[in-house]
Amino acid sequence: MIKKYALIVLMSFLAGILTTFLVASNFQEDIPTGYTVVTTRQNSKNSNLITRTLGDGPNLGSLFDFGNEEKASPQDWIPEDKIHVYKDKVIIDIDDPQWSTFTDTNSMDPVIDQGANAIQVVPKSPSQIDVGDIISYTSKYTTGTIIHRVVEIGEDKDGWYAVMKGDNNSQKDPGKVRFDQILRVVVGIIY
Repeated sequence: MIKKYALIVLMSFLAGILTTFLVASNFQEDIPTGYTVVTTRQNSKNSNLITRTLGDGPNLGSLFDFGNEEKASPQDWIPEDKIHVYKDKVIIDIDDPQWSTFTDTNSMDPVIDQGANAIQVVPKSPSQIDVGDIISYTSKYTTGTIIHRVVEIGEDKDGWYAVMKGDNNSQKDPGKVRFDQILRVVVGIIY
């Protein structure tokens, strides 16, 4: 009787291994290359500086691709050579950084919520603003400062404009935002 159960367990185990091998080999052809590898690089300043490198290889996330659409993300405002991560501190080289906190409006959930902190910079021209950037701006439709994402950029008879939307809002913000209404651009969020 024990031999019979041992044989059933062994056969189940082998069937599981075979199934795993067959499923994995079927996915192998469809897996795109490209994944992020985190490595430690030594330099003359500090041997604990961390950097990111890119490599070729399977992307596990591609196994679970449900056809998600690409969404505009903030552009890269801070080059990697301006970010220094050490064992005891982080130094980010930014000219004229500004700091801000957020109120609990839920309009930018889950990216930004009360308790998060942002590092922002003042843009010098409209050409620096891109779809996907998160900006602080003023509006004639409300008091205070609004921090929402740029979802559209265009030109009309009055010049450059941006259309804004909170990530968690169903509608775009009212009106077009002109460059003189933009106060700052979020370049980092600290949770």
